[in-house]
Formats: sequence, structure tokens, C-alpha cells
Amino acid sequence: MTHSTKQRLIDAGLRLLLEHGYNDLGLQALLAETRLPKGSFYHHFKDKEDFALQVVDAYMAEVHAALDECLRDLDLPPVARLERFFEMTARKYREEGYMGCLMGGLGQELSGVSEVFRRKIEACFSTIAERISVCLEEARTSGSIPGDVDVLQMANLIVDCWEGAALRSRLRRNPASLNAMLDFCLRSVREPKRSDAALRSSA
Repeated sequence: MTHSTKQRLIDAGLRLLLEHGYNDLGLQALLAETRLPKGSFYHHFKDKEDFALQVVDAYMAEVHAALDECLRDLDLPPVARLERFFEMTARKYREEGYMGCLMGGLGQELSGVSEVFRRKIEACFSTIAERISVCLEEARTSGSIPGDVDVLQMANLIVDCWEGAALRSRLRRNPASLNAMLDFCLRSVREPKRSDAALRSSA
């Protein structure tokens, strides 16, 4: 068994988990998609749960690669780097037919029934928020966003809003929710007090 065999299974699993979710993903469908024997699966994965968790790891590796590409681009100011990351993510959703975020989908499906998946997916979201907060701290230090911003709180809010918008875009099969969320959150980053007041008035 080679790494390419395992990668074929993970790549196919990512597509199938996005499309069908965890509970509706059958081993036979995965093997049919990859044209591999059952032994290939059990050579690399203990069971379906182990497989899905490794797919999540592979998905997060892609997210971190995109974060690296965008947030480490020192030719752009910090907020513009964030905008680029989310625009890149939205483009990926579009290419996949607005299947949304794998972690968001699995989190909604499994967090109430599997503590393993709940902890795993929450840790993934927390890591993304922490990385965004580092970029926001750079923006705060440079004076491009207000100095009293709680950057970790703001980063978590951005991640929360993005995940909700990803779900709405999946339901609607269009990017309107993602675009509206990105516009609103970037305004919130630059003008947090005014945006907080707007949120309170609409509550």
C-alpha cells in the first residue's frame, strides 16, 4: 500500500463527506469511487470514524495552507490579507458547488452525538480563530483598526459568522450570504463600535 492509495481514499472521502455527510457515507460508495478493494481501506484506517477524522486533518491542512498563503503576504495590509483568505475560501466553495465547510457540516451533524468529533471540530475552529487574531493584532498595532479591539473575540466572531454564512450559501446555492457576511465583518473590524451599535439596534 502506498501513500497515493491513502490519499485517493482521503480525497474521495472529502468529496463524499461534503456531499452526503458522515452518516450517509457508506464504505461501498467510497470503494466504488476510488475503485479500490476493502483491504486498502482497512490497511490505512481502523474504521469509519478514524477515516473521517483523518479526512478532517487533511481538510485542515488545506485551510492552513490557504491561511499561510494569505496571512503571510506582507505585501498586503493585515485586513486585506483576511479579505483575500475569505475570498479564496468562497471561490473554493463555488468550485465545489456550494457544499460549504466540511467542519461546519460535520459539526452540525455529529457534535450532539460524538464527543470525539465535537472536540476535534471545535479545536479546528479555535485554531483558525487564533491565526486570524494574530493578523488582527498586527492591524491593531499598526493603527489600521481601533486600539481597544479584543482581537481574539473579533476573530471568533468572524469565524462564527462565516460558518453561518457558509450554511446559508449551501442552502441557497449562491454566494450572496458569504459576500454579505464578508462585507459586514470587514466593516466590523475597521469600525467595531459602530457595528456593535448597529447589531444592538437590530436585536
